[in-house]
Amino acid sequence: MADELAEIRQKKLEELRNGERGTAAENRNNESPADPVHVHGAGELQDTVSDGVVLVDFYADWCGPCKQLEPVVGRIAADTVATVAKVDIDANQQLAAKYGVRSVPTLLLFTDGEPVERMVGMQQEPQLRSLIESYA
Repeated sequence: MADELAEIRQKKLEELRNGERGTAAENRNNESPADPVHVHGAGELQDTVSDGVVLVDFYADWCGPCKQLEPVVGRIAADTVATVAKVDIDANQQLAAKYGVRSVPTLLLFTDGEPVERMVGMQQEPQLRSLIESYA
């Protein structure tokens, strides 16, 4: 099991080095990206949430409800003014601790760099859309 985890971590590190997943800075522009932005570290998260409405999905690959929520946040990224960022808590444990993430999925909504809403667990798409619209 430990060998498999080490192999998965190494593969992710290689993907990051090769730029296969992109970075928050590459994916940001004046409009919100149509796909969720994968954030790797505190600096990238700060850059990502600094402007506008941003929904941050703290998730884990092993989490069933996170997998159920993935298509919802994907549609929200494509269809709303909000940027959607995803933070893997296993790869970013210090970042998860900084924001008090104790359960996954945890969604934080930021407006102009400040966290304004927190939701824990599976969320319904209409409720998320309504919440985003109330801050947009």
